[in-house]
Amino acid sequence: MLKEKKKKQQSLHKRHSELAVANKQLEKLSNGIFANGELPLFSEKIRETNQFPLRPNKLEILQINVGYMCNQVCEHCHVDAGPDRKEIMTRETMQQCLDVIKNTGAHTLDLTGGAPEMNPDFRWFVDEASKAGIKDFIVRSNLTIIRANKKYYDLPEFFKNHNVHVVSSMPHWTRGKTDKQRGEGVFDLSIKALQELNAVGYGMPESDLRLDLVYNPSGAYLPGDQASMEKEFKHALLEDFGIHFHNLFAITNLPVSRFLDYLIASENYEDYMYSLVEAYNPAAVKNVMCRNTISISWDGFLYDCDFNQMLELKVASKIQHISEYNEDILNDRKIIISQHCYGCTAGAGSSCQGAVAD
Repeated sequence: MLKEKKKKQQSLHKRHSELAVANKQLEKLSNGIFANGELPLFSEKIRETNQFPLRPNKLEILQINVGYMCNQVCEHCHVDAGPDRKEIMTRETMQQCLDVIKNTGAHTLDLTGGAPEMNPDFRWFVDEASKAGIKDFIVRSNLTIIRANKKYYDLPEFFKNHNVHVVSSMPHWTRGKTDKQRGEGVFDLSIKALQELNAVGYGMPESDLRLDLVYNPSGAYLPGDQASMEKEFKHALLEDFGIHFHNLFAITNLPVSRFLDYLIASENYEDYMYSLVEAYNPAAVKNVMCRNTISISWDGFLYDCDFNQMLELKVASKIQHISEYNEDILNDRKIIISQHCYGCTAGAGSSCQGAVAD
Protein backbone atom coordinates (compact mmCIF):
# COMPACT_ATOMS: atom_id res chain seq x y z
CA MET A 1 0.00 0.00 0.00
CA LEU A 2 2.82 2.41 0.94
CA LYS A 3 4.66 1.52 -2.26
CA GLU A 4 1.54 2.21 -4.33
CA LYS A 5 1.03 5.57 -2.61
CA LYS A 6 4.63 6.57 -3.31
CA LYS A 7 4.19 5.58 -6.95
CA LYS A 8 1.17 7.88 -7.23
CA GLN A 9 3.32 10.73 -5.93
CA GLN A 10 5.72 10.38 -8.86
CA SER A 11 5.38 11.47 -12.46
CA LEU A 12 5.24 8.89 -15.26
CA HIS A 13 8.64 10.22 -16.25
CA LYS A 14 10.09 9.39 -12.82
CA ARG A 15 8.48 5.95 -12.85
CA HIS A 16 10.01 5.23 -16.28
CA SER A 17 6.52 4.40 -17.48
CA GLU A 18 6.09 3.43 -21.11
CA LEU A 19 3.52 6.23 -21.42
CA ALA A 20 6.13 8.82 -20.45
CA VAL A 21 7.21 8.48 -24.09
CA ALA A 22 5.04 10.54 -26.44
CA ASN A 23 5.26 8.03 -29.30
CA LYS A 24 3.81 5.30 -27.06
CA GLN A 25 0.83 7.52 -26.28
CA LEU A 26 0.30 8.26 -29.97
CA GLU A 27 0.50 4.55 -30.78
CA LYS A 28 -2.24 3.85 -28.23
CA LEU A 29 -4.38 6.62 -29.69
CA SER A 30 -4.00 5.32 -33.24
CA ASN A 31 -4.27 1.55 -32.75
CA GLY A 32 -6.94 -0.77 -31.34
CA ILE A 33 -10.46 0.58 -31.77
CA PHE A 34 -9.26 3.24 -34.22
CA ALA A 35 -7.04 0.95 -36.31
CA ASN A 36 -9.73 -1.71 -36.70
CA GLY A 37 -12.42 0.77 -37.71
CA GLU A 38 -14.63 0.50 -34.64
CA LEU A 39 -14.22 4.26 -34.20
CA PRO A 40 -13.37 6.82 -36.91
CA LEU A 41 -10.08 8.70 -36.82
CA PHE A 42 -10.49 12.37 -35.90
CA SER A 43 -9.32 13.35 -39.40
CA GLU A 44 -12.15 11.27 -40.90
CA LYS A 45 -14.68 12.86 -38.57
CA ILE A 46 -13.84 16.44 -39.50
CA ARG A 47 -13.76 15.51 -43.21
CA GLU A 48 -17.48 14.76 -42.92
CA THR A 49 -18.15 18.47 -42.36
CA ASN A 50 -15.46 19.74 -44.74
CA GLN A 51 -13.24 20.96 -41.90
CA PHE A 52 -10.14 19.00 -42.91
CA PRO A 53 -7.39 20.07 -42.95
CA LEU A 54 -7.76 22.14 -39.82
CA ARG A 55 -6.15 25.56 -40.23
CA PRO A 56 -5.51 28.42 -37.80
CA ASN A 57 -7.54 31.60 -37.65
CA LYS A 58 -6.10 34.92 -36.47
CA LEU A 59 -3.60 34.42 -33.64
CA GLU A 60 -4.99 35.70 -30.35
CA ILE A 61 -3.18 33.79 -27.59
CA LEU A 62 0.46 32.97 -26.86
CA GLN A 63 0.47 30.18 -24.29
CA ILE A 64 3.89 29.67 -22.70
CA ASN A 65 4.75 26.66 -20.57
CA VAL A 66 7.60 27.88 -18.34
CA GLY A 67 8.35 24.43 -16.89
CA TYR A 68 6.97 21.07 -15.83
CA MET A 69 8.00 21.37 -12.17
CA CYS A 70 5.03 21.36 -9.81
CA ASN A 71 4.33 20.95 -6.09
CA GLN A 72 1.46 18.56 -6.88
CA VAL A 73 1.11 15.22 -8.68
CA CYS A 74 -2.49 15.26 -9.93
CA GLU A 75 -4.11 12.08 -11.17
CA HIS A 76 -5.41 13.60 -14.40
CA CYS A 77 -2.39 15.81 -15.32
CA HIS A 78 -1.74 15.84 -19.07
CA VAL A 79 1.60 17.57 -18.49
CA ASP A 80 2.83 14.77 -16.20
CA ALA A 81 4.05 17.57 -13.93
CA GLY A 82 5.44 17.07 -10.44
CA PRO A 83 8.24 17.89 -8.00
CA ASP A 84 10.54 15.45 -9.81
CA ARG A 85 10.26 17.21 -13.19
CA LYS A 86 13.26 19.46 -13.79
CA GLU A 87 12.38 20.90 -17.21
CA ILE A 88 12.43 24.67 -16.68
CA MET A 89 12.43 27.55 -19.18
CA THR A 90 15.67 29.53 -19.02
CA ARG A 91 15.87 33.31 -18.92
CA GLU A 92 17.43 33.20 -22.40
CA THR A 93 14.34 31.47 -23.82
CA MET A 94 12.11 33.82 -21.84
CA GLN A 95 13.89 36.76 -23.47
CA GLN A 96 13.20 35.24 -26.90
CA CYS A 97 9.54 35.00 -25.88
CA LEU A 98 9.58 38.64 -24.76
CA ASP A 99 10.97 39.71 -28.13
CA VAL A 100 7.99 38.00 -29.76
CA ILE A 101 5.47 39.35 -27.24
CA LYS A 102 6.49 42.92 -28.09
CA ASN A 103 5.71 42.38 -31.78
CA THR A 104 2.89 39.85 -31.88
CA GLY A 105 -0.67 40.47 -32.95
CA ALA A 106 -1.88 38.26 -30.10
CA HIS A 107 -3.79 40.04 -27.32
CA THR A 108 -3.46 37.37 -24.58
CA LEU A 109 -0.40 35.94 -22.84
CA ASP A 110 -1.12 32.70 -20.98
CA LEU A 111 1.56 31.37 -18.60
CA THR A 112 1.27 27.77 -17.55
CA GLY A 113 3.26 24.82 -16.17
CA GLY A 114 3.58 22.69 -13.96
CA ALA A 115 3.27 25.41 -11.42
CA PRO A 116 4.60 28.38 -13.40
CA GLU A 117 5.40 30.20 -10.16
CA MET A 118 8.11 27.62 -9.40
CA ASN A 119 10.28 28.77 -12.29
CA PRO A 120 13.06 30.81 -10.60
CA ASP A 121 12.71 33.55 -13.24
CA PHE A 122 8.91 33.64 -13.09
CA ARG A 123 8.65 37.05 -11.38
CA TRP A 124 11.26 38.59 -13.64
CA PHE A 125 9.35 37.31 -16.67
CA VAL A 126 6.03 38.64 -15.38
CA ASP A 127 7.65 42.02 -14.65
CA GLU A 128 9.05 42.24 -18.18
CA ALA A 129 6.04 40.81 -19.98
CA SER A 130 3.62 43.11 -18.17
CA LYS A 131 5.34 46.07 -19.84
CA ALA A 132 4.56 44.74 -23.31
CA GLY A 133 0.94 45.95 -23.48
CA ILE A 134 -0.77 42.55 -23.52
CA LYS A 135 -4.51 43.05 -22.87
CA ASP A 136 -5.12 39.83 -20.93
CA PHE A 137 -2.19 38.45 -18.92
CA ILE A 138 -3.10 35.02 -17.56
CA VAL A 139 -1.26 32.93 -14.99
CA ARG A 140 -2.60 29.40 -14.48
CA SER A 141 -2.14 28.63 -10.80
CA ASN A 142 -2.85 25.41 -8.94
CA LEU A 143 -3.66 27.57 -5.87
CA THR A 144 -1.76 25.38 -3.41
CA ILE A 145 1.53 26.90 -4.55
CA ILE A 146 0.46 30.12 -2.80
CA ARG A 147 0.58 28.26 0.53
CA ALA A 148 3.41 25.83 -0.31
CA ASN A 149 6.27 27.94 1.01
CA LYS A 150 6.77 31.35 2.62
CA LYS A 151 8.45 32.66 -0.52
CA TYR A 152 5.11 32.29 -2.33
CA TYR A 153 2.87 33.85 0.34
CA ASP A 154 2.93 37.26 -1.35
CA LEU A 155 1.80 35.94 -4.74
CA PRO A 156 -1.72 37.43 -4.43
CA GLU A 157 -0.20 40.90 -4.00
CA PHE A 158 2.31 40.25 -6.78
CA PHE A 159 -0.49 39.20 -9.13
CA LYS A 160 -2.50 42.28 -8.17
CA ASN A 161 0.43 44.65 -8.77
CA HIS A 162 0.78 43.31 -12.31
CA ASN A 163 -2.97 43.05 -12.99
CA VAL A 164 -2.58 39.35 -13.69
CA HIS A 165 -5.70 37.39 -14.63
CA VAL A 166 -5.56 34.36 -12.32
CA VAL A 167 -7.01 31.11 -13.65
CA SER A 168 -7.00 28.50 -10.91
CA SER A 169 -7.55 24.76 -10.74
CA MET A 170 -10.46 23.73 -8.52
CA PRO A 171 -11.79 20.21 -9.20
CA HIS A 172 -14.80 20.51 -6.88
CA TRP A 173 -16.34 22.49 -4.04
CA THR A 174 -16.03 19.44 -1.77
CA ARG A 175 -12.92 18.17 -0.01
CA GLY A 176 -13.38 14.51 -0.97
CA LYS A 177 -13.54 14.93 -4.73
CA THR A 178 -10.79 17.54 -4.81
CA ASP A 179 -8.32 15.56 -2.70
CA LYS A 180 -9.06 12.37 -4.65
CA GLN A 181 -7.92 14.01 -7.87
CA ARG A 182 -5.14 16.24 -6.61
CA GLY A 183 -3.85 14.77 -3.36
CA GLU A 184 -4.55 14.85 0.36
CA GLY A 185 -4.80 18.35 1.82
CA VAL A 186 -5.15 20.11 -1.54
CA PHE A 187 -8.71 21.25 -0.89
CA ASP A 188 -7.96 23.05 2.37
CA LEU A 189 -4.89 24.76 0.89
CA SER A 190 -6.89 25.78 -2.19
CA ILE A 191 -9.65 27.31 -0.06
CA LYS A 192 -7.08 29.28 1.94
CA ALA A 193 -5.44 30.53 -1.25
CA LEU A 194 -8.78 31.59 -2.75
CA GLN A 195 -9.62 33.49 0.42
CA GLU A 196 -6.27 35.28 0.23
CA LEU A 197 -6.90 36.18 -3.42
CA ASN A 198 -10.34 37.51 -2.46
CA ALA A 199 -8.72 39.55 0.34
CA VAL A 200 -6.69 41.58 -2.18
CA GLY A 201 -9.70 42.03 -4.48
CA TYR A 202 -9.53 39.04 -6.82
CA GLY A 203 -12.86 37.60 -7.91
CA MET A 204 -14.94 40.09 -5.96
CA PRO A 205 -18.13 41.51 -7.48
CA GLU A 206 -17.35 44.52 -9.68
CA SER A 207 -13.59 43.90 -9.34
CA ASP A 208 -11.35 44.16 -12.39
CA LEU A 209 -8.98 41.61 -10.83
CA ARG A 210 -10.09 38.51 -12.69
CA LEU A 211 -10.25 35.20 -10.85
CA ASP A 212 -11.58 32.21 -12.80
CA LEU A 213 -11.71 28.58 -11.74
CA VAL A 214 -11.10 25.45 -13.82
CA TYR A 215 -13.04 22.23 -13.34
CA ASN A 216 -11.85 18.86 -14.66
CA PRO A 217 -13.92 15.71 -14.02
CA SER A 218 -12.34 13.42 -11.43
CA GLY A 219 -13.15 10.25 -13.37
CA ALA A 220 -13.69 8.77 -16.82
CA TYR A 221 -16.62 10.95 -17.79
CA LEU A 222 -17.30 14.25 -19.54
CA PRO A 223 -18.01 17.52 -17.69
CA GLY A 224 -21.57 18.68 -17.22
CA ASP A 225 -23.06 21.94 -18.47
CA GLN A 226 -20.59 24.73 -17.72
CA ALA A 227 -23.17 27.39 -16.85
CA SER A 228 -25.03 25.11 -14.43
CA MET A 229 -21.82 24.00 -12.78
CA GLU A 230 -20.69 27.59 -12.37
CA LYS A 231 -23.87 28.39 -10.44
CA GLU A 232 -23.34 25.37 -8.18
CA PHE A 233 -19.69 26.25 -7.54
CA LYS A 234 -20.51 29.88 -6.77
CA HIS A 235 -23.32 28.98 -4.38
CA ALA A 236 -21.33 26.33 -2.52
CA LEU A 237 -18.05 28.25 -2.22
CA LEU A 238 -19.79 31.45 -1.11
CA GLU A 239 -22.07 29.73 1.41
CA ASP A 240 -19.41 27.45 2.92
CA PHE A 241 -16.29 29.63 2.72
CA GLY A 242 -17.30 33.16 1.71
CA ILE A 243 -15.39 32.81 -1.57
CA HIS A 244 -16.14 34.80 -4.72
CA PHE A 245 -14.86 34.21 -8.26
CA HIS A 246 -15.84 35.34 -11.73
CA ASN A 247 -16.19 32.39 -14.13
CA LEU A 248 -15.87 28.61 -14.11
CA PHE A 249 -14.24 26.86 -17.06
CA ALA A 250 -15.27 23.22 -17.53
CA ILE A 251 -12.50 21.37 -19.36
CA THR A 252 -12.71 17.83 -20.67
CA ASN A 253 -9.84 15.57 -19.65
CA LEU A 254 -7.92 14.57 -22.76
CA PRO A 255 -6.51 11.04 -23.10
CA VAL A 256 -2.93 12.25 -22.75
CA SER A 257 -0.16 11.36 -20.28
CA ARG A 258 -1.36 10.63 -16.72
CA PHE A 259 -5.05 10.70 -17.62
CA LEU A 260 -4.38 8.22 -20.41
CA ASP A 261 -2.47 6.10 -17.90
CA TYR A 262 -5.45 6.29 -15.52
CA LEU A 263 -7.89 5.27 -18.26
CA ILE A 264 -5.83 2.23 -19.20
CA ALA A 265 -5.15 1.17 -15.59
CA SER A 266 -8.84 1.49 -14.67
CA GLU A 267 -9.90 -0.30 -17.88
CA ASN A 268 -11.93 2.73 -18.97
CA TYR A 269 -9.95 3.68 -22.08
CA GLU A 270 -12.22 2.23 -24.76
CA ASP A 271 -15.44 3.35 -23.04
CA TYR A 272 -14.04 6.86 -22.62
CA MET A 273 -12.98 7.11 -26.27
CA TYR A 274 -16.44 5.91 -27.30
CA SER A 275 -17.93 8.67 -25.09
CA LEU A 276 -15.75 11.31 -26.73
CA VAL A 277 -16.53 10.20 -30.27
CA GLU A 278 -20.27 9.87 -29.58
CA ALA A 279 -20.30 13.38 -28.09
CA TYR A 280 -18.41 14.86 -31.06
CA ASN A 281 -19.86 18.24 -31.99
CA PRO A 282 -18.81 19.67 -35.39
CA ALA A 283 -19.85 23.14 -34.20
CA ALA A 284 -17.09 23.03 -31.58
CA VAL A 285 -14.35 22.57 -34.17
CA LYS A 286 -14.39 26.19 -35.32
CA ASN A 287 -13.46 27.50 -31.84
CA VAL A 288 -10.96 24.95 -30.50
CA MET A 289 -7.89 26.58 -28.99
CA CYS A 290 -5.43 25.39 -31.64
CA ARG A 291 -7.11 27.76 -34.10
CA ASN A 292 -6.21 30.95 -32.25
CA THR A 293 -3.27 29.85 -30.07
CA ILE A 294 0.42 29.08 -30.34
CA SER A 295 1.83 26.95 -27.53
CA ILE A 296 5.49 27.46 -26.57
CA SER A 297 7.29 24.78 -24.60
CA TRP A 298 9.86 25.29 -21.82
CA ASP A 299 12.65 24.81 -24.38
CA GLY A 300 11.15 27.25 -26.88
CA PHE A 301 9.61 24.90 -29.44
CA LEU A 302 6.25 25.73 -31.00
CA TYR A 303 3.08 23.64 -30.95
CA ASP A 304 -0.54 24.04 -32.04
CA CYS A 305 -1.75 23.54 -28.47
CA ASP A 306 -0.65 22.48 -25.00
CA PHE A 307 -1.81 18.90 -25.61
CA ASN A 308 0.18 18.59 -28.82
CA GLN A 309 3.16 19.88 -26.85
CA MET A 310 2.88 16.96 -24.44
CA LEU A 311 2.65 14.56 -27.38
CA GLU A 312 5.72 16.23 -28.94
CA LEU A 313 3.78 17.14 -32.11
CA LYS A 314 5.55 20.32 -33.22
CA VAL A 315 3.83 22.73 -35.61
CA ALA A 316 3.79 21.75 -39.28
CA SER A 317 5.90 24.71 -40.35
CA LYS A 318 9.49 25.50 -41.24
CA ILE A 319 9.29 27.81 -38.22
CA GLN A 320 9.40 25.53 -35.17
CA HIS A 321 11.25 27.50 -32.48
CA ILE A 322 10.60 30.80 -30.74
CA SER A 323 14.06 32.05 -31.78
CA GLU A 324 12.98 32.07 -35.46
CA TYR A 325 9.37 33.13 -34.88
CA ASN A 326 7.47 34.47 -37.89
CA GLU A 327 3.74 34.96 -37.37
CA ASP A 328 2.83 35.20 -41.05
CA ILE A 329 4.52 31.90 -41.89
CA LEU A 330 3.04 30.18 -38.82
CA ASN A 331 -0.47 31.36 -39.70
CA ASP A 332 -0.14 29.54 -43.04
CA ARG A 333 0.26 26.07 -41.49
CA LYS A 334 -1.99 23.04 -41.16
CA ILE A 335 -2.82 22.05 -37.58
CA ILE A 336 -1.52 18.66 -36.43
CA ILE A 337 -4.33 16.42 -35.17
CA SER A 338 -4.80 12.96 -33.64
CA GLN A 339 -7.52 11.14 -31.71
CA HIS A 340 -6.96 13.16 -28.52
CA CYS A 341 -8.58 16.06 -30.40
CA TYR A 342 -11.96 14.44 -29.77
CA GLY A 343 -11.62 15.74 -26.22
CA CYS A 344 -11.75 19.35 -27.40
CA THR A 345 -14.77 18.76 -29.66
CA ALA A 346 -17.01 16.67 -27.40
CA GLY A 347 -20.31 18.17 -26.31
CA ALA A 348 -19.98 21.93 -25.82
CA GLY A 349 -16.32 21.64 -26.75
CA SER A 350 -13.36 22.38 -24.55
CA SER A 351 -10.36 24.68 -24.53
CA CYS A 352 -8.19 26.39 -21.95
CA GLN A 353 -11.02 28.96 -21.78
CA GLY A 354 -13.67 26.32 -21.13
CA ALA A 355 -16.62 25.44 -23.37
CA VAL A 356 -16.38 26.70 -26.96
CA ALA A 357 -19.74 25.87 -28.56
CA ASP A 358 -23.07 27.52 -27.83
